[in-house]
Amino acid sequence: MDKNYSPYHLVEPSPWPYIGACGAFFTTTGFILFFHYNRGGVLFIGLMTLVFTMAVWWRDVIRESTFQGHHTLIVKQGLKYGMILFIVSEVCLFFSFFWAFFHSSLNATVEIGAVWPPQGTYPLNFFSIPLLNTAILLSSGVTVTVAHFALISGNRQLTVVGLLVTVVLGLIFTVFQGVEYFAAPFAISDSIYGATFFLTTGAHGAHVLIGSIFLLVCLFRAINYQFIKEEAIGFELAAWYWHFVDVVWLFLFIFMYWWGS
Repeated sequence: MDKNYSPYHLVEPSPWPYIGACGAFFTTTGFILFFHYNRGGVLFIGLMTLVFTMAVWWRDVIRESTFQGHHTLIVKQGLKYGMILFIVSEVCLFFSFFWAFFHSSLNATVEIGAVWPPQGTYPLNFFSIPLLNTAILLSSGVTVTVAHFALISGNRQLTVVGLLVTVVLGLIFTVFQGVEYFAAPFAISDSIYGATFFLTTGAHGAHVLIGSIFLLVCLFRAINYQFIKEEAIGFELAAWYWHFVDVVWLFLFIFMYWWGS
């Protein structure tokens, strides 16, 4: 064995972290300008920079793992630990959102009528779009699991079909949530109810969109024969993330849509 061999991947210098940070800065600044002055130029530049950075950075990671063989067993283990820590941080994020919701709902103050939902606020019917979205998202959890087991079994065709159906269900969920927002009889400025509802469901919707992109990349890789059962760490981490999104939505539906109304 080469005495200079190391099981760890020493990443080559890359401009993408810097460019991605610039894109995040432009996006944040652009949102402020858009909200206050209705100017979307900087926001568009920031979002396009982030999309470009994601595309080229993921391309480099796929190249390093699939074609250059840098993702050894210990590197894969590190990626799994990193994903676990990332999901734990996301749990903490949503925990803070639910904390705000329960703090306000279980101790309704006189400013909102000492009732929950606040006086004058008409919550959404949880038997309509929310229940449909629950069925859609839980179904997507089943299809991504089927795709994962198909990959392990060596059934590439079923893997592609399962991933395709999962991505489509995720996009349908996002569209229905957008329809729900437009039809909602309250806004984010309508007391603490509107603030906690849109903040929490909006954050979850963003996670669904990110997860859909994650799985879409996996779909393209599966179509291009870049996944085998021994080399599918990207797919495995995407499935973890998607199941996390499913679990968060169950809590959202039960407490914010059903109990909270």
